[in-house]
Amino acid sequence: MNYCSQCGSQQLAFEIPEGDNRSRFVCKNCHTIHYQNPRMVVGCLPVYQDKILLCRRAIEPRYGLWNLPAGYLENGETVEEGALRETWEEARARVAITRLHCLYNLPHVQQVYLHFLATMSQPDYKAGPESLEVKLFAADELPWDEIAFSSSTFALKMYLKYGNDYQDLHIGTYSKS
Repeated sequence: MNYCSQCGSQQLAFEIPEGDNRSRFVCKNCHTIHYQNPRMVVGCLPVYQDKILLCRRAIEPRYGLWNLPAGYLENGETVEEGALRETWEEARARVAITRLHCLYNLPHVQQVYLHFLATMSQPDYKAGPESLEVKLFAADELPWDEIAFSSSTFALKMYLKYGNDYQDLHIGTYSKS
């Protein structure tokens, strides 16, 4: 952080504020504490007749690799609204959310993923501006070596292991080991 977004001062210190237990940027001019919290990433695992819809990324990071449609939650959205929007933006697919499928933690990049299980009533989809192509995959066709992110891999593995009927939330955390 280079300057205080409250007063514009460059007099910032990275320290533990009084009454806190974590280091934060604190403006020495106006005393504003700048909290930086994890970003929410929301998306869907869209299913049509036992096939899963994936998008080939047209943007970095991980350009050209496959991913579940997902992206950052916008202010003013519910997590479900964000997941539906991201699925439309990336796959031009209209889906109905069935339930929250999994939560995936990426503490090293300050992200939390929420993937919803969703159904497609018809195979109507096409690449949006952030996708090179969009395709339905049967379980034995999934391009495991070309999956962009560990969050998608986790969501896909939990779906293949437990299917549509499993009602518990799957929770995972990225591990560098």
